[in-house]
Amino acid sequence: MKLALECYDCLRGLIRQATNLATDNTLLKQKATEEATRVLDNEFSCNEISIVIATKIHKVIKEITHNPDPYWAMKEKEIAIARELYPEMRLRYKDNFRDCLKLAAAGNAIDFFRGPSIIREDMKELVNFVIDDSERFKAKLKGASKVLYLADNAGEIYFDLPLVKKMKQFADVIYVVKPLPVQNDATLEDISHAGLESDFGKVITTGVASPGIVFSLASTQFKQEFASADLIFAKGMGHYESLSELPEQGKFFYCLMAKCKPVADSIGVPVNSYVAMLQ
Repeated sequence: MKLALECYDCLRGLIRQATNLATDNTLLKQKATEEATRVLDNEFSCNEISIVIATKIHKVIKEITHNPDPYWAMKEKEIAIARELYPEMRLRYKDNFRDCLKLAAAGNAIDFFRGPSIIREDMKELVNFVIDDSERFKAKLKGASKVLYLADNAGEIYFDLPLVKKMKQFADVIYVVKPLPVQNDATLEDISHAGLESDFGKVITTGVASPGIVFSLASTQFKQEFASADLIFAKGMGHYESLSELPEQGKFFYCLMAKCKPVADSIGVPVNSYVAMLQ
């Protein structure tokens, strides 16, 4: 998905947020803001993908502020909310494939631009897919050998696990996270800290600390697993922005809440709609 004009203001907001989280030093904050804004102004183009620019912005801010994980405290709060709400949420969904898919989607209400109170309220609402290709996906899953499950935010790992276990009844599932912190995305450390390594089974990383996937920077291992997978389960808007630029192959399954207008417009749904879409 290419950038829309309104993405510029969102990326400016990202710069403000990341620099404020990264440091209290006024001079470093100013320098990081100026350099990140320069990157944004130089790179912004309606032929570009937002996550490519966001990755460069985060890199600059981390380097200038000497903070490798500006979102650490925010991510800890979001993980705590997810851990708190998960037991209650799990009881509201049945133990079948479609409800486990809805539970996983409910976790995608977590977002670093949204306040904790909004996250709590959205996650308590039962998921209703505006686009629902879940049965088509399940049919394809039954004939698959290997599935790549692209994880999104760290708090979602609890909500992903029941679905991963259901999918493992049909195929080998590889859970994919980020190697290092970027925004509030799930990392290997988050899986380890939650004590869920054995539950997820095989876990790899994209090889690059970027929102979504910047394929030019991804590891060889990830690219090989991606190419050989029968199905790609893509959680969240960042992965939609990445994969929707590739030719539709009937193996990309997007599970997300469309939290912004450009993404919602691209998919063709109202803002804040839940989507389970096979392309």
